[in-house]
Amino acid sequence: MAAFSDILGNEQVIEHLQNAIRMDKVSHAYILNAPQAAGKMMIAEAFASALQCEKKGVEPCGTCHSCKQAQSHNQPDIIYVQHEKPNTIGVDDIRVQVNQDIAVKPYSSPYKIYIVDEAEKMNVQAQNALLKTIEEPPAYGVILLLTTNADTFLPTILSRCIRLDLKPVSEDKLKTYLMKSCGVVDYQADVCVAFSQGVVGKAIALASSAHFNEIKDAALQLVKRIGDIELSEMIGAVKHVSEYKLEINDFFDILMIWYRDVLLYKATADVNGLIFKDEVYEIKKQANTSSYHGIECKLNGLDKAKTRLNANVNFDLVIELLLLTLKEN
Repeated sequence: MAAFSDILGNEQVIEHLQNAIRMDKVSHAYILNAPQAAGKMMIAEAFASALQCEKKGVEPCGTCHSCKQAQSHNQPDIIYVQHEKPNTIGVDDIRVQVNQDIAVKPYSSPYKIYIVDEAEKMNVQAQNALLKTIEEPPAYGVILLLTTNADTFLPTILSRCIRLDLKPVSEDKLKTYLMKSCGVVDYQADVCVAFSQGVVGKAIALASSAHFNEIKDAALQLVKRIGDIELSEMIGAVKHVSEYKLEINDFFDILMIWYRDVLLYKATADVNGLIFKDEVYEIKKQANTSSYHGIECKLNGLDKAKTRLNANVNFDLVIELLLLTLKEN
């Protein structure tokens, strides 16, 4: 289980939580709002560990009985709310695991802390059930709602929780971290940082992927030959990418970084801002033969493809439409 000192970025959120502990003004309910893999769980677990730590500091000590239990996810008063249905947290999940459980006093700690991951999956009935507990919580109750979209919550939930929006980690800080902690080289760190848009978990996943070079090379091979290869070969190449552990959306993100490089060079003729600096010859070539409108169409096409796949539109159809857009522009 993480300590606050292990967390990269989001200093203001961490300071807010540590001040709440220091001043004994811990709220009964918090919303941690951020994209997937942005570190919500790390912050929630560090906060929970610190609240239950026997040394009563603003940082979990890591050595007391409570901290050791928390590290192995066996702290009886830190409860992870589970849900059987993959896409829904139902009313029974909340009633049994939160509402009924919170009526029982803490087993061995000052607080009972409930961590609800993917809280945006709570249906309206579940939110209304949770609202009753949030409105009249016992003094020892703390509920942490972790979500990728806080705006899906009922206004009554939002008004009774402290909302903390996690911010993207700065490019310089994230690049330094990847080079030191993940052992990646300068150029690879640049690509990971651009690709992740400041989301730490996403950057680490790419930097740690054994298939990083394969997926990057597959994406670059495609964009370099886009005007010359047949549609069937292109579809085969994209399908081959899905064999890697990274999602197809991640492949699209690499393509988007490429076309942003092309657009940047076309607008500025400056190579210093490019992510794919070692592909400068090909980027110059595409910038010189592409119109601003054409590059914009490609970027929009990639965006639409991601949206369509997330909406479960037929994979082959989405890829075919995308590749036609890339070829025509």
